[in-house]
Amino acid sequence: MTRSEKVEFRGAQGDLLAGRLDRPVGPAKAVGLFAHCFTCSKDVFAAQRISTALAEMGIAVLRFDFTGLGNSQGDFANTNFSSNVEDLVAAADFLRNELQAPGLLIGHSLGGAAVLQAALRIPECLGVATVNAPFEPAHVRHLFADAIPDIESDGASTVSLAGRSFTIKREFLHDLLTHRPTDTLRDLRRALLIFHSTADQIVGLDNARSIFEAARHPKTFIAIDGADHFLSKRPDAIYVAGMIAAWAQRYLATEGPQIKAPIAAPGTVVVTGAGEGKFPQLISAHGHLLRADEPVEVGGTDSGPGPYDLLLASLGACTAMTLRLYAKQKNWPLENVEVTLRHSKIHALDCAECEKSEQKIDLIERKLRLEGALDEAQRSRLLEIADKCPVHRTLTSDIRIETSIDPAEA
Repeated sequence: MTRSEKVEFRGAQGDLLAGRLDRPVGPAKAVGLFAHCFTCSKDVFAAQRISTALAEMGIAVLRFDFTGLGNSQGDFANTNFSSNVEDLVAAADFLRNELQAPGLLIGHSLGGAAVLQAALRIPECLGVATVNAPFEPAHVRHLFADAIPDIESDGASTVSLAGRSFTIKREFLHDLLTHRPTDTLRDLRRALLIFHSTADQIVGLDNARSIFEAARHPKTFIAIDGADHFLSKRPDAIYVAGMIAAWAQRYLATEGPQIKAPIAAPGTVVVTGAGEGKFPQLISAHGHLLRADEPVEVGGTDSGPGPYDLLLASLGACTAMTLRLYAKQKNWPLENVEVTLRHSKIHALDCAECEKSEQKIDLIERKLRLEGALDEAQRSRLLEIADKCPVHRTLTSDIRIETSIDPAEA
């Protein structure tokens, strides 16, 4: 189980960049920074799957849209490869201030070439992983080769890439030629992991060979047999993420204290602290790992629903299940049930059992939305059945809770 948070920070040109921070349920073992492919976005499949899989393995990863792309501000026409590198450095600064400086940089396609450059500007970086990356940034010129004469003569031209239009300026072309990948790789002095598909039709496998030969040790090459350039097949992205996580443990400080996810026996629920302050909790129930927290306004981090949210969710789920089951048994045309619930405290002015009029009681308001061609008699009967769902019966019955301390832990 992971959590994904929307974040924003200022890029190299001062524009507000949109990012997403994928984090494990407990404290992160390490922090990574992901750079997406040319004209892609942070939400491209490879970025999503690799970042999420790494978070599941305990490594928090920030992925973001470069200036002028995705949900980030700015004009793509005014960017170039150098500005992408600067955006990565700005992202590392953001992580350094908000969480922890990235010890791992990951780049896909042209993003791979960018992280190799950015690593030299991020002193905390200990490892770099590239996926289907070109040896030279200028390799990207082949994607719009037919437009290069117009770009050179007119100063700019609109090109179509992956079905979208982009304005490429002469400055972009010239910037690509200013970078010397051989010098960058010689000076890298970080552990390097190179992934490349044997069937990549966009960036050929020979690029991986050139990167490997120019880099110094420690360096590792892993072939992704049969994968496409974008890692569009889920197993390929999961494989890359798993290999990165295993490799990173050798070079990053990933062995700090970790909270072990609870495991509940059948018929029980286990709740334990998530190791992130006083409120976040990990919940194991019937083989599923859940999370609970409190809202920010009461001191939590809002990383999961609160206890009363979970209580209402339990009642709502049980209500909907009970109504669907009953309607199916009756062969009634009930298509869907939507249950909206709200919990509050009310003054018990009319409560005969209350000793003081100012005392409050709990009120749960439950509203049903029944979809389907039901008549009024069927709707009225389903309203009655809602009160017969097992969780409703439990909440309205006399409940006895016995609490003890495990003698082994006393």
